[in-house]
Amino acid sequence: MHLPMRDRFESALPFPEYLETVRKNESLWRGVYRRARVPETFAAQARALPGTWHLLALSEDWCGDAVNILPVVARLAEALPSVDLRILSRDENLDIMDAHLTGGRSRSIPVVILYDEDFRERGWWGPRPSRLQKWVMEEGMKMEPGPRYAETRRFYARDKGQAILAEVLELLRSATNDQSD
Repeated sequence: MHLPMRDRFESALPFPEYLETVRKNESLWRGVYRRARVPETFAAQARALPGTWHLLALSEDWCGDAVNILPVVARLAEALPSVDLRILSRDENLDIMDAHLTGGRSRSIPVVILYDEDFRERGWWGPRPSRLQKWVMEEGMKMEPGPRYAETRRFYARDKGQAILAEVLELLRSATNDQSD
């Protein structure tokens, strides 16, 4: 039997503590986190949204998408007093993962799940920005893993987290609008 979601969330690691557990790609995780910025336009829009929000990310340190996404989401959460981000291992929480499969079949990560102040799920996002996901599914899967990963890294480097911020902000905005209906 699983703990209630509030208890699972509270047992999950805040991003700085998660970063201390990272072993694979450690320098990349730290570098992306050090460089991640939240432009004031995004922060102001997010601060204007009412409510208290909990973001629960499922991740593993070896995941190339997670290393590029979660530091950006962490910077967004740091900029917003109303948002708390925690990280759980996907492999140790397959029940949560299996409720958030990409395309209804894939355990792709990271997955960022949004809960309201009462820990009701309000939506989820992942495993990568929609434009990149479309490219991966239509073109990237035809490539060998090395070149595909290089192209994915180029996307993240050029985008500088803007697509991630826009899509996570839209997740928050959508949940806020649903609450007021």
